Amino acid sequence: MSPKVFVFSPIDAAQDTYRDLQSRGCEISVAPRPWISPMQPTPSELVSGARGSDVLLGSMIYNTTVSRDVLQSSDRLRLVAKYSIGCEDVDVEAATELGILVSYGPTESNWGGVAEGTLGNMLCLLKKVRERDRHLKTDGAWRDPALVGTYVGSRADGYRGITIGIVGLGRVGTRLADLLRPWGARVIAVDPYVADGHFAAHGVERVDLQTLLAESDVVTLHVYVNRETRHMIGAAEFNRMKPTAILLNAARGPIVDEPALIEALRARRIAGAALDVFETEPLPLDSPLRGLGDAVLLSPHMVTNNVGSGVGPAITLATDAVLSALRGEVPDEEIIFNREAIPQWKARFAGRSLL
Repeated sequence: MSPKVFVFSPIDAAQDTYRDLQSRGCEISVAPRPWISPMQPTPSELVSGARGSDVLLGSMIYNTTVSRDVLQSSDRLRLVAKYSIGCEDVDVEAATELGILVSYGPTESNWGGVAEGTLGNMLCLLKKVRERDRHLKTDGAWRDPALVGTYVGSRADGYRGITIGIVGLGRVGTRLADLLRPWGARVIAVDPYVADGHFAAHGVERVDLQTLLAESDVVTLHVYVNRETRHMIGAAEFNRMKPTAILLNAARGPIVDEPALIEALRARRIAGAALDVFETEPLPLDSPLRGLGDAVLLSPHMVTNNVGSGVGPAITLATDAVLSALRGEVPDEEIIFNREAIPQWKARFAGRSLL
């Protein structure tokens, strides 16, 4: 029997890899592209497509999830391979319980781009880049005290610099800390899943979330969306932040309670925000965020989009993961999102090649 691969969210750039998998004996079933169909795949369509599959392969889906029902629709299912770095559209807990691996695409060109973009957004807000540009071009004016920026790092004159709080010290958070290190600013972070030694190695002080919110001049979010992090920043958290602080979110929109953020900005409980991600994407035309002026810096979820980035590198990672899983081999553990599932997966599939 040929191994069955269901491509639940196809992308144009991966078409050659689908043909390559077919040439290796795989039966490929490709769902309609979400941006062509009026709707993304429904739960029933996902269950139907996944039934009898050995692998599920695709990019992000936003209106539904690869749920437990989808995962349980095939007792042969070995792998859910994602082109994206985000896995919030997969019930990872259910996959782990069932002994199904979930792979993702943490390519440096993408996660490194998030760190660099976050730094750029931070500087844009702190240095009042937009305001100075508009002041000169539109107002025809010269210097103005309202355009004074914030000095980030420490100085020899005794200025200690600002405090930058990183929520999530994974790949992106760590790269950001490394980029900031030469500046001499105080960098603090919260991440209960990272060892103390990692904090120390990157010059970061470990604190709890409440301390981070209260002491940071910049709060930047770099966590995945899950039950623990959904709406982790809401009204109570904004009330704890400094009124001069700014919030940066280049992770996922649902980490922030968006109505609470809008209210905090309108009431000037915080000074500003830079957002690359939103609770609803694309950002609705009637979103109040569009009318907040310089209080928000908005970007259309493309902080990773730089020369040499994009989904290309992740296509290779996902395809390699599919081939490994179908050969009965554990894919590269660096791209396995739920590594705790590996022992059970080995008991079910190790050494059992379908190719």
